[in-house]
Amino acid sequence: MNSLEHIYPYYVKDIYRYLYSLSYDHHTAEDLVQETFYRAYLYLENWKDERIKAWLFRVAHNAFVDYQRKASRSTVKEPDYFHQMIDRHTPEQALLQQERRLELDRLLTVLPDKQRQAILLVDVHQFTYQETADIMDISLSSIKITLFRARQRLRDLNRKDEYDE
Repeated sequence: MNSLEHIYPYYVKDIYRYLYSLSYDHHTAEDLVQETFYRAYLYLENWKDERIKAWLFRVAHNAFVDYQRKASRSTVKEPDYFHQMIDRHTPEQALLQQERRLELDRLLTVLPDKQRQAILLVDVHQFTYQETADIMDISLSSIKITLFRARQRLRDLNRKDEYDE
């Protein structure tokens, strides 16, 4: 099971969605997916742990952090939206799903990076708090506080939107 041929098909979509949610750019996410699996390939033979998915997300997170460091020294790009990753069953379902993703995307853009990453890892990708803390390289108590603040901020934004309508 510790070969890229077996792991890549199972996790490539999740890794792409995670990186796309962080970067808001299709091309950047694709590049970071390739970088993630390249880095994973280099160390995969030595990997003995059962939680390969959490490890891959940590590798992806580190690739994104490295990308951000490099990007901070270059030009700033505008966020892009979830257009390519919509599962289409019926036109109505596709439209509703697209609206939900755009609303989530809009709400996530106002959160600080750490809060957004915590929400994505725990609530979207369903990692445990400990796995999320490991991926983000912060303590378990910090992840709990970060998630609490992020969820509270999202609730406040939702209430504000309801009153504005």
